[in-house]
Amino acid sequence: MKGRNLTRREALVWELAPSGAMRVPCLLFGSPPLIDAVEEEVLTQLRNVASLPGVVAPVAAMPDTHPGYGFPIGCVAAFDPEAGGVVSAGGVGFDIACGVRTLLTDLDAADVVPVREALADALFARIPAGLGSTGGLRLSDRDMDRMLAGGAAWAVTEGYGEAGNLARCEEGGRMDGADPEAVSPRARERQRDALGTLGCGNHYLEVQRVEEICDARAATAYGLRPDQIVVSIHCGSRGLGHQVATDHMAIMRQAAPRHGIALPDPDLACAPIASPEGARYLGAMRAAINCALAGRQVITHLVREVFAALFPGCRLRLLYDVSHNTCKVERHPTPHGVRKLYIHRKGATRALGPSHPDLPQSFRGVGQPVLVGGSMGTASYILSGTDASPPAAFTSACHGAGRTLGRKQAVKRFPGRGVLADLTAKGISLRAHDLRGLGEEAPQAYKDIEEVVQAAHGLGLAVKTARLRLLACIKG
Repeated sequence: MKGRNLTRREALVWELAPSGAMRVPCLLFGSPPLIDAVEEEVLTQLRNVASLPGVVAPVAAMPDTHPGYGFPIGCVAAFDPEAGGVVSAGGVGFDIACGVRTLLTDLDAADVVPVREALADALFARIPAGLGSTGGLRLSDRDMDRMLAGGAAWAVTEGYGEAGNLARCEEGGRMDGADPEAVSPRARERQRDALGTLGCGNHYLEVQRVEEICDARAATAYGLRPDQIVVSIHCGSRGLGHQVATDHMAIMRQAAPRHGIALPDPDLACAPIASPEGARYLGAMRAAINCALAGRQVITHLVREVFAALFPGCRLRLLYDVSHNTCKVERHPTPHGVRKLYIHRKGATRALGPSHPDLPQSFRGVGQPVLVGGSMGTASYILSGTDASPPAAFTSACHGAGRTLGRKQAVKRFPGRGVLADLTAKGISLRAHDLRGLGEEAPQAYKDIEEVVQAAHGLGLAVKTARLRLLACIKG
């Protein structure tokens, strides 16, 4: 692309060739309009990521990419420990294991639409949301350790859900290698009574209708059908994850000179995978992943209680739970053979294909569900992983629509009351604690979800399976 040093390699693939300190090229995935809209800051951040030690070619940007802290959102970067690779707290982000969990109901839209205002009220009253929100659980030190080590599996043993839910969670609902001792007292205190809360920002609980089935085979395997009601929960590790990132970014920045690492941006704070700082961060990050998994499991239990009260006999089954701010150890092909790599996905979703050995048994032959949230005024999507995914994507896909405006810009341009009125006029029942937050999340502040998903589909990152339309939403 003229003036930006981007070269079109394929219809939906663009290369940012190595220059300066870059060790590897970067690839951007997307249609010409999406690439035209990519901010210069994203390109700078990609160049910086491609300059880190032990990075494996290429650094990839998903179709929903936009600026972040250090790494851009929608970035996938792999690091080889045998080549001096690093782990970056900035490459995972502050909301560790932020992700989406989708629940399937046996209800149709006709069952819900007449009572959706009452449903929205009941969910809003039952699911704690908003900045600094607290729930009905207050964890002792012992329970905190067990939760950080056990994730959703711990929540199930405490009576929040069924053991069968765990097979439909990434990592089986529990991330191995967690080190609760690496989580600071301040991080623990921020989570003491916040488990099972939504928080604020772009986190939400949505009641959605299956508007269209795009791939009948995958939809049948997932248990999706036209006009079905589903519930999607989008949240992460709350204050604990934010504090883990804050704590370890400071440690990594201080240690960088000792490891011979020159950081082009302080937000790229990292440490060698084999170093004490790297190992301690990985232990704390995995504990934060378990915190997020446990939180979404508790929220699921609360949602089931609300639906049981309004729709006696209604069942809510878990489709899948997947995180999109993580660093995971995976095996991938490289020019030196298949290697164990540390895959940073920041605002990107793992998308395992039908034959991948790590895929849960129930999805063999169709691929992993990839849960992609749109904006409040547009559609969301369920995609399915594919074996046709290009190696450059490291089995990853987009995670949402992607912002076009920063939160401060959006608030100035879209007053919260106006956003509320617009969504109400579209028949969406919205409940929120903070009108300012609605301005931040105005639909106009996001990319076109249809174009983002079509690009992911066209690239073979994932296959369109079902489109969802919003009926009711709970926000902080």
